[in-house]
Formats: sequence, structure tokens, C-alpha cells
Amino acid sequence: MAKQKEPLVKHIYTADPSAHVFNGKIYVYPSHDLEHDGEDNDDGDEYQMEDYHILSMDDVDAPCIDNGEALNMRDVPWVSKQMWAPDCAEKNGKYYLFFPARDKKMQFHIGVAVSDNPVGPFKPEPDYIKGSFSIDPAVLVDDDGSAYIYFGGLWGGQLEKWQTGEFVENPAEIPADAKALGPQVAKLTDDMLQFEAAPQEITILDENGEPIKAGDEDRRYFEGPWMHKYNGKYYLSYSTGTTHYLVYAIGDSPMGPFKYAGRILEPVIGWTTHHSIVEYKGKWYLFYHDSSLSGGVNHRRCVKFRELKYDENGKIITMKPYED
Repeated sequence: MAKQKEPLVKHIYTADPSAHVFNGKIYVYPSHDLEHDGEDNDDGDEYQMEDYHILSMDDVDAPCIDNGEALNMRDVPWVSKQMWAPDCAEKNGKYYLFFPARDKKMQFHIGVAVSDNPVGPFKPEPDYIKGSFSIDPAVLVDDDGSAYIYFGGLWGGQLEKWQTGEFVENPAEIPADAKALGPQVAKLTDDMLQFEAAPQEITILDENGEPIKAGDEDRRYFEGPWMHKYNGKYYLSYSTGTTHYLVYAIGDSPMGPFKYAGRILEPVIGWTTHHSIVEYKGKWYLFYHDSSLSGGVNHRRCVKFRELKYDENGKIITMKPYED
């Protein structure tokens, strides 16, 4: 049985795991938390990540290997700081690492780096993806080969600042009874390096078919989107941020809309929750993080995983992080 509650690695702090199966192995693309004395605030200044270490496992019971540094912000011309949660996708034998970071103006954008190997090293494109903004990229390569990128995070992720299509430093607060901001989605070009068209906002609906409201913090989108398919349906999962849940919504199209369907994981130790869902050898697994390795320090997190199960209706069975 897999060690579901133990960190995958303990020699470095890791978070925001994006897990994939490539060539029969499990690869995990996390962010890399660093020690520092910076301020802990709503802008996320405590998360001063600078590089990526890619993890791999030959099986769910096999040791987890740290494959070393795959990309560092010093190698990316447009980046000033904070390379946060990444994702990776494979297409036509190439591997594409998508990552957010602040540019020289302190605005978040999404970059892409390419490798012939799932563990890198990755060679970054000289500039960020045109039209990209905010954080937390996640990519779905659909059954027909089309690739979609999902992204966006509130607060430090700057999603609120891009509502007009331009960066606004101090946007008006969204009323609690107004429609909540959703994540963004864009179809990628065939070479995986740009958006095929401008990104659009995803709508997440409640049980009555109405958009979830900004004040519904138990269900509204905050950050960390992930997309997977199960029995022909598209499952958009995400973090609620302030209430610390992992939740999901189901749709018939990769572009939405999606209908809220329930919780995946109850709150963990630490403030943030960020995850991925992957199938391996006929079973499904949830990769996530908490701050248990550091005794609860928000910016010193560790990646874990556990089996995820569905009921007969395709709903994900809610899990408690410290119970079987």
C-alpha cells in the first residue's frame, strides 16, 4: 500500500504538485518552497520560489526521486521573482513546462519551457505567452490532441486586476452577491507555445444553474485549477482559498460551463491547498500538499498523495486528509 500520508520528499520543501503519467511512470511537477525572512501577507510575499525540481516514481509504491533542478528563474529573461505553481504537458514527443512568474513590472504572466525529457532540463522561451496573466497554469491535452490551458488566482495571483483585459492596480472590490470570478481558459496553438485565441472566463454554476456568487467562499473559485476527464465528462477542480477546501465542478466541454458537484478534500495543515488528479494503472490518485513537514509554516510545504475514488454516479468521494 502506498504511503498516502507521508511527504513524497523531505530533503526540500515542495508544494502545488501537478502529476502526470508519461511513458508508464509518474512525474510530479511541484513548486519549490525556500526559506526566507519575508513578510507573510495576502499578496503571497512569503512564497519566494525560484526554481523547479521534478519528482518521479516508477510506481505508486516506488521511491520518489528528485531529478534535480530543471529550470531556474535566472535562465528566464522576463522573470523578476516568484516562479510559482507549474504544470507540464506532452505533445509530439516534446515536454512543455508551463510556469507563472512576475515580470519586471511585478505583474504575473505565464511562461513555457521545452524539453525532450520529462525531467528536463527545460529551455524557456525568451518571453511569456502573449495575452497571459495571473498564476497556476494547468494543461489538458484532450483525446483529439487539442490542448487547453487553465489558469488564475485571486489576491496575490492578481486575477481581480485583469477584469477589464488590462492590468488595474487597485480594482473595485467584487460585491458578495455578484458573480464570482472564474478561472481562465485558452486553447493552445499546435506548437503549445501561444494562445490560439484570447483567454475566456469559465462560468461555474450552482445546483440551480445560477453562477456561484463571490461571497460563497465554500464553493467559489480562488486558485489552483485542474482539469481531468472521467467517463467522458470534464472535471474542473480547484481550491476555495479562504475556506481551504478542494472542490470540483463537472461539464460537457473543456471550455465550460461547469456545474458545482462537491468537495474533494477537507482542509489540511497550512493555509493553501493546491492539487492534481491523475489515473495510474486503473486507479485514480489525488496529489496535494500540506505544511505538516514544517509544523504548519505556510511557505514550507510538502507534497503528498492518496487514492481518489468515485461513486456509482461519477461523484468524487470526499476525503479527510488525515484519515483513511
